[in-house]
Amino acid sequence: MSATISTPRRGALKRLWRNIHLWLGVGLFVLLVPIALSGAILVYHDDIEEFMRTPAGAVAPATPTDLTKAVANAKTAAGTGFQPVNIRIPDDARVPLGILLRGQARQQGERPPFLMALIDRHDSRVLKISDFRNTFFGFMHVFHENLTIPFYYGRDIVGWGGVAMLILALTGLYLWWPRRDQWSRAFAWRRSPATSSNLHYLTGFWICFPLALVSLTGIYLAWPQQGRSVLSSMAAMTPQPARGAGPGGGPLIAEPARSPSDVYAMASGLGRGQVDMIGFPNAQGALWRARLNAEDRTEPVTIMINDRSGAITTVEPLPGDRVTFWIRWLHEGSHAGEIWRFIVFLSGVIPAVLGVTGILIWLRQRRQRKLVKAGTPSTAVKTSAQTVGSASPAE
Repeated sequence: MSATISTPRRGALKRLWRNIHLWLGVGLFVLLVPIALSGAILVYHDDIEEFMRTPAGAVAPATPTDLTKAVANAKTAAGTGFQPVNIRIPDDARVPLGILLRGQARQQGERPPFLMALIDRHDSRVLKISDFRNTFFGFMHVFHENLTIPFYYGRDIVGWGGVAMLILALTGLYLWWPRRDQWSRAFAWRRSPATSSNLHYLTGFWICFPLALVSLTGIYLAWPQQGRSVLSSMAAMTPQPARGAGPGGGPLIAEPARSPSDVYAMASGLGRGQVDMIGFPNAQGALWRARLNAEDRTEPVTIMINDRSGAITTVEPLPGDRVTFWIRWLHEGSHAGEIWRFIVFLSGVIPAVLGVTGILIWLRQRRQRKLVKAGTPSTAVKTSAQTVGSASPAE
């Protein structure tokens, strides 16, 4: 008796999740696909930019770049009102340095302007200075984060888009899941006569787990304050300091006691890895921040250098901080090897394939239902169904 009852219930449940999967995919296609594709582009952003920035035939300098002179040149090129925020030092010594400078906001509550100066590693001269947000990759970053919609509305839309993508991944897995003794058919290509259906079934299964993870981490990044509140209830986290030298932060020290070259020498002298970023001190804490990457460590080492005393402290991340780092790294495809990086790239490309093939499946279903309503002979409808294929996975 229970078996006869469970089968109709299972069919009703599957129809419910199929409808949710269908209308989320079709209804949000125009929103979700651009967000996913912009994320795929950003996976290889640093590599592409370093390649484009490096002049043809460039060689590594014989001596370290004079960072103090580079910062002075960048400030001159940026003009009055701009202060250096951080220096980004690529691992490849042929690639120009990047110095981020922040200007004054025109009015209260407005985001201050930022400029990126590219510095030649040989003579510290400015190769180019531009507003990063106006570049292609700058636009891609802004679009992926908030769809270029001001304030927090854009982030909210992207966050709910991540929720929808997570539901699509999980419901797709549920709809794909075969009945007993049909696993061989579940992984077969010819589950349907239609190529688009086969693409939808197989690519959807193989990407559903990475796509669910990328979507889940994206939800956290879209709502970082709420995410930190939840995470901090489960694991210890460092309290968020007042925003200082980072983008949009508080006032910086106009004339630090130590030069960027001094800070670089102090950080490099620790022997804990290669310095890849130096953050300038703010007026509140007067602390320089240096990030070092070591070959034998996945996580970078962050040290703080007191601008007045020169005291060096190592920032030891708490368990919750490490989880936060890994959430961002997993979403970006960084710090987890090239295989995962490529999988994250595919997680941004394949939703477009799934969206198109899903719409084709839906249109074929509609055409088939119209044939039934029009009173087409059962043999013709059966032939049509065999031609277009079933919209549901093997059961």
